[in-house]
Amino acid sequence: MLRKFYYCFFLYSLPLMTYAVASAATTQQPFPQNTLEQRKIDAQQQQRQQQQQSNRQADFTHYREVNVDTATGSAQPFPEESPCFPISNIYFTTFSPQQRAIDQLTAADLNTEFDWALWIIYRAKDLTLPHCFGAQGINELIKRLQNAIIAKGYVTTRVLAQPQDLRQGRLVLTVIPGKLRQIVVRDHSEIAKVHKGTVWFALPLTQGDLLNIRDIEQGLENLKRPPHVEANMQIVPADGAQSLPGESDLLIDFKQAFPYRLALSLDDSGSKATGRLQAGATVSIENLLSLNDIFYGAFTHSISRDSDDPGRHGSHSLSLYYAIPYKTWLLSFSSTQNRYYQTVFGAFTNYEYAGRSESTQIGLSRLLYRDSTRKTTFEASLWHRESANFIDNAEIEIQRRRMAGWQLGLSHREYVGSATLDLHFHYKQGTGAYHSRPAPEEQFGEGTSRPTILSASLGFQQPFTLGNQPFQFNSYWQAQWNKTPLILQDMFSLGGRYTVRGFDGELTLLGERGWLWRNELGWNIANKGHELYLALDGGHVSGNYTKELLGKNLVGGAIGLRGTLWGLNYDYFIGVPLHKPQGFQTSHVTTGFNLNYSF
Repeated sequence: MLRKFYYCFFLYSLPLMTYAVASAATTQQPFPQNTLEQRKIDAQQQQRQQQQQSNRQADFTHYREVNVDTATGSAQPFPEESPCFPISNIYFTTFSPQQRAIDQLTAADLNTEFDWALWIIYRAKDLTLPHCFGAQGINELIKRLQNAIIAKGYVTTRVLAQPQDLRQGRLVLTVIPGKLRQIVVRDHSEIAKVHKGTVWFALPLTQGDLLNIRDIEQGLENLKRPPHVEANMQIVPADGAQSLPGESDLLIDFKQAFPYRLALSLDDSGSKATGRLQAGATVSIENLLSLNDIFYGAFTHSISRDSDDPGRHGSHSLSLYYAIPYKTWLLSFSSTQNRYYQTVFGAFTNYEYAGRSESTQIGLSRLLYRDSTRKTTFEASLWHRESANFIDNAEIEIQRRRMAGWQLGLSHREYVGSATLDLHFHYKQGTGAYHSRPAPEEQFGEGTSRPTILSASLGFQQPFTLGNQPFQFNSYWQAQWNKTPLILQDMFSLGGRYTVRGFDGELTLLGERGWLWRNELGWNIANKGHELYLALDGGHVSGNYTKELLGKNLVGGAIGLRGTLWGLNYDYFIGVPLHKPQGFQTSHVTTGFNLNYSF
């Protein structure tokens, strides 16, 4: 009888005790803090939002490259001539209206800023001095020197031979430097946008400088950095009584469309836990200061649907971006705020788990080198990131994070025929700046707020035609290495439309180190702007964290169609997992879409 009493008392009092414990936990310290499951939820959500932000930023900041081919004809062998003059020394002299006769020039007059072109000729190894030159040989020499100078971008600089006595064994060639006399701008915009600062910020050359086509390419890219600007440059010979030999004028035709844009988007790149459908609105302003600058602000919000997880959930984000070029420099600023919340169902009670994160980055890049086939850029940036998590609006103090640091990078683009090769290297270092807090994982050696991360990527694009139909093959490889333990948010992630397609992204593979390889073959159907594409992606993760994973490799494939229809940009795909660890949960077939309309 006593045993039955205790049994009934326990049975009927259990709900009351559960409610009391849950209520006390909510007001004090609700649940065991910093659990692995909560950390995974937060890490996956932050990484997904970072991927969405990176994808959006790439779409809005993609600029149009300008490349002028300065390739010249092949060199001809030096002929054997008669009569000819044995020449032991070849010199350059700079043209001047007050120049003395060539034969009267001294050694001090025979130094120019183009002497490097002579060394290019000598390296060809088919010319050794002394050499007996006739008229044809001198013309071939001038042609080679002219081509060498043009190949370096000095397209208006000229080389010629003036009358001189070759019996001295010396050949002096005259260089007429091509210089910029003035810049003339013709603004065809409906609302005038060009002022002196527009051109001064864009062009890395000014009046009186040597005119180099690479500087013009850079300036034209800066002017065309706002997506709806059309600009063109022409080099014309300077005329007028005050013009000097070799001087040219630069004519710039500029047209800015309406600078304010609104873009609406809808996609299903979210998660079931916080809302798979994501609606967004982006406001962009081009030439805000008329300095070829770009600004945009983007807001996204989840839309609930029946296929999402049950319970109250949602997410939203706000992103700001601003970039301004200055000659060969680019200053950029980006800031993002993310919020999400979801219902977690427990054994005795349900609770709302929420998170917020903020990230800011200020970057400065500089063009180091460019010619007709390659470009190298150095990048440096400062970054800051912080986040917090909540259970039923009570902050989990131990999960609060604040990190900051710097990053250095080197980017290189190489044109190989019709193909394009892109290489990127980055070194990321966390510091104690901006009141950074130690990561909760540091006491277990599982992470740090001062990470050291090395990353690299390699991109390859090759357009080609097959049966008069345009095709393009794209391949992208990315890898990450760590020199310190990493928190989950800094780990390499695999699985989803931004990494390995064919997976729904609800579950991902994480590791301190890893690589992924994305491949895509696209067919621009009848060249009408609708591309059918096939994708095959794969990746691998490694590191201490992966020891407990079910596996370390993912391979997936997808087929999709994207293009523009009535001003609407669309992308729809169907993907399937091809290889995954046993027990790794994902949909057997994954579909996805992205719609974007701007006006």
